[in-house]
Amino acid sequence: MTTNPTSTTPSVRAGRREWTALTVLMLPLLLVSMDVSVLYFAIPSISADLEPSGTQQLWIFDIYAFVLAGLLMTMGSLGDRVGHRRLLLIGAAAFGAASLVAAYANSAETLIAARAVLGIGGATLMPSTMALLRTMFTDPGQRAKAIGLWSGVMTAGIALGSVMSGVLVEHFWWGSVFLVNLPAMALLLLLGPLLLPESRNPSPGRFDWLSVPLSMAGVLPVIYGLKEIPSEGWNVRYVVSITVGLLFAALFVHRQRTSASPMIDPALFRGRGFAPAVALNLVSAFGILGSAYFTTQYLQSVLGKSALESALWALLPSVPIGAAAPVATALVQKGVNRAYVVTAGFAISACGFALLALAGTDSMWLVLVSCAVLAVGGVTVMSQIMDLAMGTAPVERAGTASSLMEAGAEFGGALGMAVLGSIGTAVYRHGIPASAPDVAHETLGGALAVADQVPGLASVAREAFTHGMQGAAIAGAVVLAGAAVLAAVTLRGVEARPQACETPDEPSKLSPSGV
Repeated sequence: MTTNPTSTTPSVRAGRREWTALTVLMLPLLLVSMDVSVLYFAIPSISADLEPSGTQQLWIFDIYAFVLAGLLMTMGSLGDRVGHRRLLLIGAAAFGAASLVAAYANSAETLIAARAVLGIGGATLMPSTMALLRTMFTDPGQRAKAIGLWSGVMTAGIALGSVMSGVLVEHFWWGSVFLVNLPAMALLLLLGPLLLPESRNPSPGRFDWLSVPLSMAGVLPVIYGLKEIPSEGWNVRYVVSITVGLLFAALFVHRQRTSASPMIDPALFRGRGFAPAVALNLVSAFGILGSAYFTTQYLQSVLGKSALESALWALLPSVPIGAAAPVATALVQKGVNRAYVVTAGFAISACGFALLALAGTDSMWLVLVSCAVLAVGGVTVMSQIMDLAMGTAPVERAGTASSLMEAGAEFGGALGMAVLGSIGTAVYRHGIPASAPDVAHETLGGALAVADQVPGLASVAREAFTHGMQGAAIAGAVVLAGAAVLAAVTLRGVEARPQACETPDEPSKLSPSGV
């Protein structure tokens, strides 16, 4: 059955079929999020086997996230037009096929190409899962619970990816990190047509093909520059990259405002609560990924733990995440104003940064607790504002709305790593003696590599890195405290009420057209 839902579709409580379908949707979502970090421990084995150049190694690692970020808005809008179930199944088939090619790649070029196709598949899967969730769960309470699960799975997947990578590489070969995708994608292809309804905009208008390159040209240079700044500094090349991206982004926005059939309908932002939700989601991702830039290095380079040990310890902060979204949802359903819950989430995350600012060079448990507090606050915020955004947007544009939220999170994460990473790096370099080798001024890893040449350099570098982390944590706490105030002001009195879809055509009713 195909459903062409409209904003006026009555609320119907979901049953066992819909909750079973949600379970099926969570599997590919988990794997897509895991693929962001799944190569953390596989890269050394890949390097030994395929012998990629330094540039090729960077592309093997980064191209998945770049393609994913660049195509999110395109795929969200395309799904609204051709059908989210159809696009989801096409993406699952592409993701599975690319995983198989990646697992048995015999050259760096083949692996890079396969990772790019994985990014394309991931860009279809992420907005499609949320759009279908919005279609299946029309009851506000059930939708909030389902979105809470979606947020928790998405966050947990990134943490699980690195651990799974370490375990598989230790017992099998590096290609096994890709083969684990196949059973989940096969299950989705088998059960998806039976359990998932089709959902699309009945009157989408013409697809704006010019907006596709404009959106990618606006997203990719900015993401690239922001990702490189923490490690390389404010190099002119990266500043130019960000500037060029912002110029294309301005052209993209202009195109959306003037086109007769835009990819991203500006009317979405006229829904009360949608624009604040996009902005607050960006800030939440800023905090979560900005802190991760330091904590992963702290466990390995400051405390001296192996990569796999660090990944296993890093799982601990993920444990309370499972309770954060359900508790936040329960509070809102019991009548607590959503603005207060989101504000509290940002305040909790700010407290996590405040705890991180107290860490010394031997404070593993304090760092882990601070990460847990940060994550709990972040998931609380993300689950509630995602529910707000999806409840405010017309069902016909659920894919577009979801892709905007996810693209905002990509920008926020990259911005968090760039800003907080730059603050931490500046403090770190100030703490390294001028007489130390040049490589020691660049990174903590570089300082430890030449520590044997300079007595006492290792301890000085670890102390300097910790001070840098403290400085970045203070900045993060200030940003998130400001976001708490912003949430309290912008979300006051806002409810998740769908806006009417502005279309010249009469919206279709439910029909078994099978399209």
